[in-house]
Amino acid sequence: MKAKEIREMSVSELEAKLKDLKAELFNLRFQHATKQLDNPMVIASVKKDIARVKTVLHQKQAV
Repeated sequence: MKAKEIREMSVSELEAKLKDLKAELFNLRFQHATKQLDNPMVIASVKKDIARVKTVLHQKQAV
């Protein structure tokens, strides 16, 4: 997910996306713990997406 795509979203869309990403991260961690995850680098990319969404959300709420 690109930062440009995130900046174009509304606050409600960002909050929904953040909720979805957190759920996805939980599932990926669960799969990793049970040795079912093929590519553990997916966890890092989801964490970065969460950080991007939180950053843009914070910027929009501060204005």
